[in-house]
Amino acid sequence: MKLFKTAIVLLLILTLSGLSSTAQTRKTRQTREEYIDRYKAIAIDHMERYGIPASITMAQGILESDCGNSWLSTQSNNHFGIKCKRNWTGGRIFYDDDEKGECFRSYPSVEDSYRDHAEFLDRQPRYDRLFTLPSDDYKGWAFGLKQCGYATAPDYAQRLIKIIEESHLYLLDRPDGGRLYASTLTKPDINSWTEDQTAAATESTGIDPQNYRVTINAHKGYNVYQTNGVHYILAKEGDTFEKIGRTFRLSPKNLRKFNDITDRRAQPATGEVIYIARKKNRWTGSSEYHTCRPGETVYAVSQLYGIRSRAIRKMNHLKREFTLSEGEQLRIK
Repeated sequence: MKLFKTAIVLLLILTLSGLSSTAQTRKTRQTREEYIDRYKAIAIDHMERYGIPASITMAQGILESDCGNSWLSTQSNNHFGIKCKRNWTGGRIFYDDDEKGECFRSYPSVEDSYRDHAEFLDRQPRYDRLFTLPSDDYKGWAFGLKQCGYATAPDYAQRLIKIIEESHLYLLDRPDGGRLYASTLTKPDINSWTEDQTAAATESTGIDPQNYRVTINAHKGYNVYQTNGVHYILAKEGDTFEKIGRTFRLSPKNLRKFNDITDRRAQPATGEVIYIARKKNRWTGSSEYHTCRPGETVYAVSQLYGIRSRAIRKMNHLKREFTLSEGEQLRIK
């Protein structure tokens, strides 16, 4: 009888322990809202840097990692289900997916996973056509990712779109997207120089390219303009990318990237247009073509319309060294 009572006590202890463990697991499980709040700033930064919609990055992270709760994401910080491939030299972890014991990339941090995801899409030729889509075309990106072979699930695009629309992630793709998304949660989100922007700083559509200089605000002595929904300033005498970067809380490296400048020693000329956000992949106005002027370059056109130089070359099937001719029609959307 004594042994029986002891067994009952032990069983109760184990049961209560199991219930406590389950409760603890439920308590520590990250919600979708918590996941978005934690990583949305990275997604927005990568949209500006690479041209990938922030909504797509967030939806893929949510879906592939189960909001950071999946075994793969907790054990390897892999939030996008990216497999090793032949050229991968980083950490590895093995997991049963489409096949048993497949090799997946492992990262020191979640931030590293997000960065590798952006670079993976940016460097893989099969995804090139996605970068000609507008950065707010989340549906085009969702179906494009599926068509390019990112995932094997037949309804992968529909799943991404459902997540984006359920959680209003499309707001992240817009100018001042962090603030717009935060307004749906009635919580402030202060992440960038745009914290003192007014409601006038909204996305521009249909701007006349011959009269595109639209002042939307001023910031620490600079007039801030907008074209094609992208903010820019005009460089002052003596300006450097380092100085402008300090003013707008951007790194010189990112500023050069925003303006399609590869020379790390290059500095802006007085009066030059300097974009302080990532340019778009196509023109959002009504014109489909730009008529080239004498001596005009792809770079000059890209700065005029707020479009990435690479996107213009892809739309027009141009090689980097191609010279434009006067009167030539250049597709811009």
